[in-house]
Parts: sequence; C-alpha cells; structure tokens
Amino acid sequence: MPIYHKLGKIPHKRHIQFRKENGDLYYEQLFGTIGFDGMSTNMYHEHRPTQVKEIKNQYSVAPKIAKANNIQSYRLRGFQVQPQDDFLESRKIVLTNSDCHIVLAAPKKSTTDYFYKNTDSDEVIFIHRGTGKLRTMLGNLDFKYGDYLVIPRGMIYKIDFDTEDNRLFIVESRRPVYTPKQYRNWFGQLLEHSPFCERDIRRPEELETYDEKGEFLIKIKKKDEIFDLVYATHPFDVVGYDGFNYPYAFSIHDFEPITGRIHLPPPIHQTFETDAFVICSFVPRLYDYHPQSIPAPYNHSNIDADEVLYYVDGDFMSRNDIEAGHISLHPAGIPHGPHPGAVERSIGKTETQELAVMVDTFKPLMVTEEAMKIADEKYYQSWLD
Repeated sequence: MPIYHKLGKIPHKRHIQFRKENGDLYYEQLFGTIGFDGMSTNMYHEHRPTQVKEIKNQYSVAPKIAKANNIQSYRLRGFQVQPQDDFLESRKIVLTNSDCHIVLAAPKKSTTDYFYKNTDSDEVIFIHRGTGKLRTMLGNLDFKYGDYLVIPRGMIYKIDFDTEDNRLFIVESRRPVYTPKQYRNWFGQLLEHSPFCERDIRRPEELETYDEKGEFLIKIKKKDEIFDLVYATHPFDVVGYDGFNYPYAFSIHDFEPITGRIHLPPPIHQTFETDAFVICSFVPRLYDYHPQSIPAPYNHSNIDADEVLYYVDGDFMSRNDIEAGHISLHPAGIPHGPHPGAVERSIGKTETQELAVMVDTFKPLMVTEEAMKIADEKYYQSWLD
C-alpha cells in the first residue's frame, strides 16, 4: 500500500551518520523491492543486521501435486484441515501455480521459539477465526476476525494468538501485492469511488526494540525450502524507520460494496492486485434494484483465469450445500454459475449477508495432495438437475 509511514527515531537525512547517546553508530538498512525501483523502507538497527552465526537445517516445504493439469471443479472442506501446534507446520498448500500458493492453516500455538521470514513471497493472511498480535521488525499490528494482514516479502515476523482456535486463509504471492490501480489517482491516493480509503489501512504503531546479543533462530523460506539460520543479535532491534514498504492490516468489514441497478461482475469486489492474480472481498450488501433484476450471478466462462472462492460466513445464495470454511475451485475453460434453484431463489431478495474472499489467477492452479484430502470429488456434478 503506497502510503508514506514513519515510526521511531530516524535522522534528518538518509545515508548520513546517526549516532546513539554514547556516540556509536546506528546501522542503516534499505529494505526494498524490485531492485531499487519498487517500494522501500529505510530502517536503523542497534546492531548490524548481517551477523549470521550458523546455518543449520534445510528442508523442503514444496507442495506435492496431485493434479498438475486440472479442468475439474472442486469443493474443499477447509475446516477439515486439522489444527497443529506449530504455525509453519499448520500451513497446508491446497492450490498452487508459479505465481502463488493458496494455503489453509489452523495453528494452535504462538510462534515463540523462532522468527519467520518468507523471501519467496508477499503474504496476505486472512483471519477467519482468532485474535492476536502480528509482531514484526517494523512494528506490531493487532488482528481479529475479518482482518487481512499484508506482510511484504523479507519481513521478519512472529504471530501471537490469544486462543488455540485459529483459522487462516493465506495467499503467498511471488509478485508484489498492491491496492488496485483503478482505485488510485496518478499520485497514488485512493479515489472517492474506491470501496475503502487510507483511513481504513492500519499501519504499525507499536515498535519493539531489543538491544540483545545471543542466538536467535530465524526460519527463512526460499524457493519452497526452509533454512534455519542463527543470528547473533535480536532481529527486532530497529529503533526507527520510514518509507513505503511495511506490513499493514485491512478489515474486510471496512470494504464498502459497490452496487448497481443490475448485477455487476466480480471486479467490483477487487481488494488487492498483482500482475498475476487478484483478491476480492464479497461483503454484506444491497442486491440489484432494477424491477426485473436477478441478484444471482449469471453463468460465465472465465476463459483466462481460475476462480477460487473461500466462504467465510453468511448465506451463500448462489451455491447449494456450502458452509463456512469451504473453498470452491472453478478452473478456466469451462462455464460455471449458480447451482440449480439459486437463480429462482434470488429473485425478489433485497440484500445478502454473505462474506467471502475470492482469488482469480491468470495461470492455471494445480491441485495438491493436501487439497485432495479434503476434496468433494463429485462437486463438479452439482449443477445437474
């Protein structure tokens, strides 16, 4: 999200001497993307952020593919993913391509024994169940049901959960995640017709700074492998920073729906974008108000994109037998639309209370072995009379 933000202590100019009270230097680090051409942040550390003491384990977390070339529609029962104590072990990749992983997770415990850094991908973590605090090297964010946590690649973080009942829907993006360009003017400010504005973006306000030496384990993800690196100083030793590259939170409940006289297509729900896929938010809204409107979506062939819908809460009018935590996959190349009876049921309805997250990918998604464990393999027949 391109909003300038600063927190903590910073010097008057970049790349000049910045000294502690005892005369020692703070250590500057540029945290940037796309070489020196993307969003970046300048941060200042108590210690050099480069002090690796040991490289320990290295192991693969690459998804195991069940169907590499798929044309079948699926329903995945997301809440059948079993809870696990560890945050990283709980993450199950269910759909994937070279641009993103789509992940379900039910972690029971906070991350206490290690820090985590994903160098492969930006992460968008949707909080379906649970509350807690995202703790990062650039400050902390409280989270609750309905929050998106957007964590740039390379960000060192931990997650503290308040309870053991947590359900997360995660998109790992190998492309930078931005707010949609149709909502922004040429300065980057969100326009008046945008379904959210800068006031809705929650930026870090609490900066933890630790001046500590010792052994600090950081689990680093690179090319779908985890590397265990031990650093000599605490990774949360930043005293201040400024820039545009930092974690932030946005609540799906702050997305203001765009409605129309007749049914409008899914791009009106767009919340985040990359050059490879989009993420949309379906929220409670008034239905179409033409006297002959059909609120149910029309049948459509999304020839160029796979469509994934994660059902969060409410009445999912266009689908039969769908519950919270389910995922529907409608692959590119074949038409899909409302289930039998849904069009007729929708006529005369004035509003919906549905809540869902959609991911449309321009490259086909592969179905993983983890997905097949929770898959309804007869879902593709659910449009039969």
